[in-house]
Amino acid sequence: MSPRDLTAGDADLASTLEPGDQHGLETISSDPSDIRSAFGKFPSGVAALCADIAGEPTGLVASSFSVGVSYEPPLVLFSVQNSSTTWPVLRQAGRIGVSILGSAHARECYQLASRTGDRFAGLDTRTTDLGALFIEGSSLWLDCEIYSETPAGDHTIVLLEVKSLKVNDDHDPLIYHSAAFRSLLPAEPKAA
Repeated sequence: MSPRDLTAGDADLASTLEPGDQHGLETISSDPSDIRSAFGKFPSGVAALCADIAGEPTGLVASSFSVGVSYEPPLVLFSVQNSSTTWPVLRQAGRIGVSILGSAHARECYQLASRTGDRFAGLDTRTTDLGALFIEGSSLWLDCEIYSETPAGDHTIVLLEVKSLKVNDDHDPLIYHSAAFRSLLPAEPKAA
């Protein structure tokens, strides 16, 4: 009998099932690093969200970025920690530039994520007339406005509406997986 076969009347039986009866699933621990490590098994791209605010470049990086939330209007999303000191400043921007970092951007990613120093020192950037700031060498640029913000636990989910974009097919995206940066490799074709 699997847990999905249980009815409401079988609640007592369900509470006595051994961990092996759960196909090896483990109860989530109270240590946030455990869930962070588990979530790290899902490979993702890395987005730099940046803008020029009163003449100062401001930005953060997010591996929680997702495209295709909606096509009409075109919406993307990311989640930001509620403890972020950058987001309250960045969210004041009229436009936010989203750069999907390229495979050669590992160093730049660490720099943009740093809590000390000049995050933009030595970076090759472009800024639009409306203040969206982009990182050169990225695989995709999205010029966005904030669409909505929704509280979600210790994060806030931010929906952004894409106003314009630029695709750069010459640069593969930087991939974040299992606490390390990786590059895309083409899958080997199966032997016939």
